[in-house]
Amino acid sequence: MSNNLTKRHIVQKIYEQGDYKHDDVRDIVQQTLDAMQEAISKGQNIELRKFGVFELQVRKSRVGRNPNKPETDVMIPRRAVVKFKAGKEMKMGLDKLNLDKLDPSS
Repeated sequence: MSNNLTKRHIVQKIYEQGDYKHDDVRDIVQQTLDAMQEAISKGQNIELRKFGVFELQVRKSRVGRNPNKPETDVMIPRRAVVKFKAGKEMKMGLDKLNLDKLDPSS
């Protein structure tokens, strides 16, 4: 089983902590994600206090190489990407992480 947090896990956690209908929680979470996606697709950044900032950035076009055919140049077009910058509270939480438990190869 994966250690990832999914939308389903978020809905379940909110449902268990509050006095809300499961369908209502699922709809609100989905509407929140839809609003975030719509804002990003319109070129807006998303700032969530105590969490972080989703920032739209434009990457310049560049020349790449195909590892199977290194003699052939491939043009990688300009594109929009979303960057995440953690907020203060999240950074403090990251500082408290036990890195040995996360990366057993260290």
